[in-house]
Amino acid sequence: PELCELYLVEGDSAGGTAKMGRDRRTQAILPLRGKILNVEKARADKMLSNEGIRAMITAIGAGLDDDLNLEKLRYHHIIIMTDADVDGSHIRTLLLTFFFRHMRPLITHGHLYIAQPPLYRIASGKEEHYAYSEGEREGILLQLDGKRNIGTQRYKGLGEMNASQLWETTMDPERRPLLQVSEGDAAAADHIFSLLMGDVVEPRRNYIQAHALEVINLDV
Repeated sequence: PELCELYLVEGDSAGGTAKMGRDRRTQAILPLRGKILNVEKARADKMLSNEGIRAMITAIGAGLDDDLNLEKLRYHHIIIMTDADVDGSHIRTLLLTFFFRHMRPLITHGHLYIAQPPLYRIASGKEEHYAYSEGEREGILLQLDGKRNIGTQRYKGLGEMNASQLWETTMDPERRPLLQVSEGDAAAADHIFSLLMGDVVEPRRNYIQAHALEVINLDV
């Protein structure tokens, strides 16, 4: 298990590409169809009847809540890999809510990660670069200034990459940027999950109004 990784992937399209690009010896792929249940609002029986959640529990193999046993963990790297867009961010938040509420020892012991797929592919002739942020894209374009036939592709989803590109940029342990999820301030984390994912509307509305001007990417 300490050598094995489970990728939780958004959709069949990205899942198929990830399956083709992975290292089959150590990397498993679990495609999640659609958005999983918001467990902050759901009863336990409804949560356990959700197909995506049941599939995750089975694949991870360590149990749930008070019955969770890390000695039964089948993968020591559980990696959330979603698209770099608003929908992908929402799915990632739903998954983080589930793990925080029902499998928190995975976070405490450093087993939960977030993949960092590139936002842009920049090509000039046979030269190829990947940018993981707007600033990085601008820096690469400055480096290529003066060269001809510069092309920029914005990746809207993981499915837009072919298998070799996904491996090279996001899945290769030797080269990928990978963000480890840490518990940080547990009390603050508990509060923000309750605020943003709970069923009380007014505090969430107030939070959104207070932070509206900080929004960078908005899906309308």
